[in-house]
Amino acid sequence: MPVSLPIDIALVKGFLADDEADALYRHGCEQAPRGALLEVGSYCGKSTLYLAKACQDSAPESGVVYAVDHHIGSEEHQLGEMFHDPELYNANDAHFDTFAEFRRNIRRANFEQWVVPLVAPSEVCAKHWQTPLAMVFIDGGHSLEAALNDYRCWTSHIQRGGILAIHDLFPNPEEGGQAPIAIYRLALASGLFETVERVNSLGILRRL
Repeated sequence: MPVSLPIDIALVKGFLADDEADALYRHGCEQAPRGALLEVGSYCGKSTLYLAKACQDSAPESGVVYAVDHHIGSEEHQLGEMFHDPELYNANDAHFDTFAEFRRNIRRANFEQWVVPLVAPSEVCAKHWQTPLAMVFIDGGHSLEAALNDYRCWTSHIQRGGILAIHDLFPNPEEGGQAPIAIYRLALASGLFETVERVNSLGILRRL
């Protein structure tokens, strides 16, 4: 049965398929009682809403999602690029800006109790990070440099038994960029993670 959210998810901008969203919610529910959840790449908050709902349902008093995003868009969101959305472009400042839309969606869902926005580059947020994490969802920039950076910044903080979820896994270059699947393979090759499941383009690994 699809997850029931307090707002119409069809009106929330994003690139998360329904089955991927349901998988994030399921694993979020499993992990939220064990510790904090963190996502890299919140965009307008579609995935954040599902992780926050998991906190609300399985750890209403202690659950929290740290939402890491500089909110100025990845390479593909910039002016003139394939995934540029003119509605999210701030013409006055001449830059892409998703933070206002993100905050609006979290507020409309009344999920502010479970969401902590971290509006800065991934490496800045991770610089002095001390909180153990029960689940990390990586869906940030899709250049190899950005994906490797997110992997290196956050995977060392995942508790044993915790979840690493990586979005946009495409085995063939003609289907999509190869950076996410590169870090997915890196995680498996490290011997620190095992495969749990693949849902559409979402890979789920467990920290050993």
